[in-house]
Amino acid sequence: MSEEYFNNYNIERQQENTENAENAAPEGQTFNYSEQGMDQNKKEEKPKKEKKVKERKPMNAGRRWASVVAMALVFGLVAGGTMFGVNTAAEHLTGRDKAQIGQTQTTSANADASDASDSGTQGTVAEVAQNAMPSLVTISTMSVEEMRNFFGGTQQYEVEGAGTGVIVGENDTELLIATNYHVVEGARSLSVGFIDEESVEAEVKGTDVDNDLAVVAVKLADIPDDTMNQIKIATIGDSDDMKLGDQVVAIGNALGYGQSVTSGYISALDRDLTLSYEDGTTIDSTGLIQTDAAINSGNSGGALLNMKGELIGINEAKSSSASNGASVDNIGFAIPIDKAQSSLQDMMNQKTREKVDEDQASYLGIQGSDVSAEVSELYGVPSGVVVADVVEDGPAANAGMQKGDIITELDGRTISSMSQLQQTLQYYAAGEKVDVVVQRSDNGAYQEKTLSVTLGSATDMQNQ
Repeated sequence: MSEEYFNNYNIERQQENTENAENAAPEGQTFNYSEQGMDQNKKEEKPKKEKKVKERKPMNAGRRWASVVAMALVFGLVAGGTMFGVNTAAEHLTGRDKAQIGQTQTTSANADASDASDSGTQGTVAEVAQNAMPSLVTISTMSVEEMRNFFGGTQQYEVEGAGTGVIVGENDTELLIATNYHVVEGARSLSVGFIDEESVEAEVKGTDVDNDLAVVAVKLADIPDDTMNQIKIATIGDSDDMKLGDQVVAIGNALGYGQSVTSGYISALDRDLTLSYEDGTTIDSTGLIQTDAAINSGNSGGALLNMKGELIGINEAKSSSASNGASVDNIGFAIPIDKAQSSLQDMMNQKTREKVDEDQASYLGIQGSDVSAEVSELYGVPSGVVVADVVEDGPAANAGMQKGDIITELDGRTISSMSQLQQTLQYYAAGEKVDVVVQRSDNGAYQEKTLSVTLGSATDMQNQ
């Protein structure tokens, strides 16, 4: 901006002021101004001391330019500070005053708008894997198994397990990870490994035995900042839209070596599979996606992705042999995300629990046994724990539980075996009140009842 511009600007302002003065003050009329406004009625004014006006030196171009820049900077700082304050207040009021984890990228989001065809929104296997990897975790577990020793007795051994999980959400304090129930079954402790190989302790937040699903929680406070900046939440797809022959990508912690990528196609839909857990419980997993993408031990709980990079399934199992003993290749199964989503959401809303100390251990006050899958199928008996006996004046008896009732749920957690019921109670302290769902026979038909049970002290029971 030149000095000529400022000179012309001042000349125009002087001319404008002269014209305004001539129009506003006719000859012989005087305007007096005060802090209270304009006064035209005063006829006499006391003479005022004439103030010497300091002559202002004309501002050169450099000083004028510096003044303009300074005013712009001041305005920018004030406006920026105001907007920062407004945004900070809004985030605090809405509960967003913390770093939030973004979602994984998808090829459809990155596709050029001119490519409206389906082929234009499909990524390569490498692109899908690269975008999805920040949402995948490894899960390492430590559990205890009883095995027969050389002398015919039993001995407990610590057993290490490996699986996979998918980051599916977060709340105010936790990162939430979906996996299979059989990955965390019986785990005394577990840890989660992220994309940068940082490992953090975790807890089982919820389990759904019937659908072989579980949610694992990691405290956000335990995750280093560098890791938080690298991880992502998986973008959920629509498994109902998948068709035979669609290409898919499977990612999982195969054989415990770390995340590996395989690719294949959807071989079949709506498949059923019978699964047996370590405690002997057998379930029928239904409506599965079948794929020829390699699914190996450790892949359980991992991601099955479409070619947009969206999560369409949770890898569950593979078939290695047929019923007649023939070997089988390239038959893997995944739980469709549309089937899993409701169960995962319910578990994500549950309270995360840690195992209680021995002096707080609780008991329910029953003797029970498992309802096997064969019995359930043959006689129409619900799967769960059948109550063989109720301890007199115990917590269950006081809540109205009866012999013959079948326990199917405790505090929103599905119960399918006596061992699982015992494991679940390890997370509840004596004196806590929990809802226990039972199936009770009524003229040959089972009716669901919810009983409110105040858990007793295991220590007091042992001292009786």
